[in-house]
Amino acid sequence: MDIKRLIIGTVVGGIALYILGYVIFGLAFADFYAANRGSATGVARDTPLIWSLALGALSYAALLTLAIETRTRSATIVEGLKIAAIVGFLFWFSVGFYRYALGNVWNLTATLVDPLLELIRAGISGAIIAAVLGKIAGAQEGPRTDAQEGPQTE
Repeated sequence: MDIKRLIIGTVVGGIALYILGYVIFGLAFADFYAANRGSATGVARDTPLIWSLALGALSYAALLTLAIETRTRSATIVEGLKIAAIVGFLFWFSVGFYRYALGNVWNLTATLVDPLLELIRAGISGAIIAAVLGKIAGAQEGPRTDAQEGPQTE
């Protein structure tokens, strides 16, 4: 993988993660998270720090891009979705349970649901990253579709 592909994947993925994060966590599941807070009070900010959310999305996108791109050939959209979904789930599952063990921000229900929602957010973002990277120069074999896939030997 070259630096150009890492930067493009990180930027594209960061934008996707940021938007999907707002839709999933800020709109669709905001009431769920509010209802499943732990006993800690005064933890949430009245106004989120946008710059911090952006940096978090970019670093998360870099992780997903690295996972997708560390292959001998370019990932298909479906492979990008699968790889990113697995990485996102495992990452947030571990973070959630560390946070649950050390603090009291969310209850166990939210701790279990959060990585499942991240599986969706990361998977969609991974598909977008793979789609964009499949279209740019530097792809090892060029863009592929699942129809072009033969038996896997990896």
